[in-house]
Parts: sequence; C-alpha cells; structure tokens
Amino acid sequence: MSAKGMGRGCFGDLVNVLQVALQQQGFYTGAVDGDFGGGTERSVQALQASAGWQQTGRADPATWQHATGLPWPSLFERCLQVTARLEGHGYQTVAGNFDGAGLTWGIIGFTLQHGGIQALVREAMLRDPDLVRGAFGAATDELLERMAGGDWSKLKDWAASISLGANLAGVAQPWRDGFRRLGATPLMKQLQREHARREYFEPSQATAQALGLGGELGAALAFDIHVQNGGVKTADRKTFAARMARAGDRSPAARRVLLAELVAASANARWRADVAARKRAIATGLGEVHGLRLDLSAWGMDLVDPA
Repeated sequence: MSAKGMGRGCFGDLVNVLQVALQQQGFYTGAVDGDFGGGTERSVQALQASAGWQQTGRADPATWQHATGLPWPSLFERCLQVTARLEGHGYQTVAGNFDGAGLTWGIIGFTLQHGGIQALVREAMLRDPDLVRGAFGAATDELLERMAGGDWSKLKDWAASISLGANLAGVAQPWRDGFRRLGATPLMKQLQREHARREYFEPSQATAQALGLGGELGAALAFDIHVQNGGVKTADRKTFAARMARAGDRSPAARRVLLAELVAASANARWRADVAARKRAIATGLGEVHGLRLDLSAWGMDLVDPA
C-alpha cells in the first residue's frame, strides 16, 4: 500500500468520483457531496478490508484504482482540486464585480477582465449552441453580444450593473442561474478543465521548473500563483534569484517559501494577508486559509521532495 492517498479534508470532484464508486459497490451510503469526511473514510476502510489490505482509510493509488477502475488522478487534476477548493467557486458559481474583474465564474475563477468567461461561452456556443440557449433562454442573444465585445470598459460597466450586494459579490437574474445551469453541464465542466490545463497549469509547470520549486508541492504552488496572481512578476523573479544566490538553504522547500513571501508582498494590499496564508500553506503542504485547515497530503500530494 502506498503512503500517498486522498483522505480526510480532501474536497472536490475527485471525491465525488470515489463516493459514487463506493456507493455502487455498497460500501458508502452517505451523500455524494465531494467532502472526504468520516463516512467516506470508513467506507474506504471497508473496501480495503474486503480486499485484505491494511485499513488506512486513505484512497491511495491502489485503493483508488480498485474502487473506481480509473488510473490515479494526474498531478494536474489534483492541483486543480486544491486551487478550486481555495477559490471556492466550483464549476457553476458566478460572482459579481467585487474585485474589479467584472464577473468571476467557474472552477478556478475565470474572469471577464482576462477574457476567460468570454472564451468559454464562445467555445460552448460553437460546440453546442442549444446548450447555451438552454441555460440562458431569452437572455442568450444579449449574452452573446456581451461576450463578443472587446471593449473592457463597456463590459465592466455591464458587470457592475448586474452585481448585487454591499460588496458586489452577488449577480442579478437571469445571469446568476444562467451561468449556474451552463456550468453544471458536462461539456462546460470539460471546457473549464481544458482551459485550466492549457492556460494555467502548463505555463505554471515551466515556472516551477525554472525556479526549482521541487516536486508536487512546487507544481501546486506554481499553478495556484498562475491562477490567483497571474504568474510570477518579473520583479519578483529577479528578487527571488538575487536572494537565492545569497541563501544558505537553496532547497526546493526554501525556494517555495521565499516565492510565497514575494508573491504575497507584491499582491494588492486588500488581499495580501489572504495571499500570504494561501501561498505558504501550499508551499509547505500545511496551513490554515479562510479558516480551513489545509493538508495537501489529503489531496494525494507528495509532501516529500524528490531526492
């Protein structure tokens, strides 16, 4: 049995897959809610007992494959689940202009400001126009007109006009339910994952390699920086290189902690404390973010850097 595995505290689509598989085999009777808690842990133990294995309660690669019939989730899939948990959106939820990005929607918080929402809607329309029209109904033509426009000032004004609440995080109807319905479709989930991989994960792995961030924690940190912060700024890269040249400890762990500090220091002052807690937790594999105790080993991340 491997020491690596998903366990208590893990949250997201991968847990959904595991819960459904355990449910189909009669080991799990709880809600399929994507939350790896005590019920899921006991169900995994029951499955392991039936196979004559050590009852760790963790879905290590062998247990995962035995339960689901699927390969162990890729590093991208596991990194995506960690960042999605911290972004707090899921595939369906849309937020208003609370941070100046217009609208924020989807598994990693695609925005109007950076063109992510527009690209997803346009691609969905090309692949299955009836799906988009089914989600937005009579508002579809207006949506498509907005998504085709390249004038950010007009898009931002529109987003502000449909944002609700004192902090502008809410979204007016029919837009809220339209994005929710579209985000719930298998096609849009697939598109969101494809865009997350291509536009964020793949570039982030070049960053991880260039900065010597180590193994799976380095991959997770780089991905989260690309998603939340748009990548590592040139000035931060220069500071990172200069400080590493003078450092006594140049290990991947030390590199990750330094990068986490630099990225947080250059973030918007409004979000700096949040960024600092989030990046340090990923850099070290342990921490507390938004009151959430984070242990990346629960997502099957290897906390030990390769030799």
